[in-house]
Amino acid sequence: MWNLSFGFFGVQIAYALQSANISRIFATLGADPHQLSFFWILPPLMGMLVQPLIGKWSDRTWCRMGRRKPYLLVGAIVAVLVMVLLPNAGSLNLSTAYVFLGLNAAMWFGLFSLIFLDTSINVAMQPFKMMVGDMVNEEQKAKAYSIQSFLCNAGSLFGYLFPIFFTWIGLANEAPEGQVPPSVITSFYVGAAILIICVLYTFMKVKEMPPAEYAEFHGITASADDSSKKEGLLSLLAKAPRTFWTVGLVQFFCWAAFLYMWTYSNGTLAFNCWGGVTDTASADYQAAGNWVGVVFAVQAVGSILWATILPKFRNLKTAYVVSLLIGAVGFASLLFIHDKFIACGAYFLIGAAWAAMLALPFTLLTNALEGNPYMGSYLGLFNCTICLPQIVAAATGGLVLKLVGGSQATMLGLAGILLVLGALAVRLIDTKQK
Repeated sequence: MWNLSFGFFGVQIAYALQSANISRIFATLGADPHQLSFFWILPPLMGMLVQPLIGKWSDRTWCRMGRRKPYLLVGAIVAVLVMVLLPNAGSLNLSTAYVFLGLNAAMWFGLFSLIFLDTSINVAMQPFKMMVGDMVNEEQKAKAYSIQSFLCNAGSLFGYLFPIFFTWIGLANEAPEGQVPPSVITSFYVGAAILIICVLYTFMKVKEMPPAEYAEFHGITASADDSSKKEGLLSLLAKAPRTFWTVGLVQFFCWAAFLYMWTYSNGTLAFNCWGGVTDTASADYQAAGNWVGVVFAVQAVGSILWATILPKFRNLKTAYVVSLLIGAVGFASLLFIHDKFIACGAYFLIGAAWAAMLALPFTLLTNALEGNPYMGSYLGLFNCTICLPQIVAAATGGLVLKLVGGSQATMLGLAGILLVLGALAVRLIDTKQK
């Protein structure tokens, strides 16, 4: 189970670098705070389009390299290439005079790089979840996803701390206006190297089951696994178990909340903990950007520790509710915190919600799909419950920010309310297969 998920460590480093630094990068390139959520729309939209297809295609892919592993490898290679390009968006001598739809050329380059980065990360990430569903029995799935959650958060810890670490060893954390600091650029380079090493480790160490062994392991009859039956994604969606929809509702509230966290943490900390700083070119704003990595790392530590507690709950739904409510307290407290060290405590609490979001939804869903020959397709479709709320939150983020008077801290308070709604929605989840 460890080898099965080890590559997830490297993938999550890339995802953590993206989550902690995208708003910082685009603010540095000249984006207005009300534009920041815009940059988060297209990546999940691409994921929403790609993930169901990856699931569907990989369900039918039985080759010498495996069933899911070919997609894992391709996604990782593309992610590495884009991670080298994205942080250099401000250093490519792109004309800042060219503006289209309110974005200069550097921001457009960064935006399209972000689309490819998020898409490739999702392509590399999804096979890990599918392989657990393919190769781990029902009794061990909770443990397998807990291992995956641990590696995910351990990878996050490294990705979040890279910028402040490279600043500490002497790399510059400031750059000419419109350019990304060397500390951030180097973080992406190192993250890309670790990503490909970890993915290659899983690729080489894991051997997926051939079709006959897979069918026997899952108790699938020849008729049930008839490859001539080609169910369309819409048809599968119509036949999805009730667990798919009820867990998806919880996902909606949770992922919208975390989209707000990724988008507005930098601005919140800069304003609340650095004396009202809003100048994105200032040393204080970049210092706050480094501290975002620190608080996100603290969140990852909280998530790692909480992940060890989750298996002790007798009821998965109870664990889900408690985790989300703890995270909601963390978000709400950021409205009143003006010390960067105390802010770490708030993000530590938020880690409980993150741990539950990584492990419990897939445990609940794959248990409901046990023996289903379209496991990958359903997991791909289920990824839409991650992408859609991010799209909605990103599309409406600028408007909501105006409604709350431009206070980015209030956006994090709203994230807390969303987690409470998610906790209430957990009651609707039916853990029985339908």
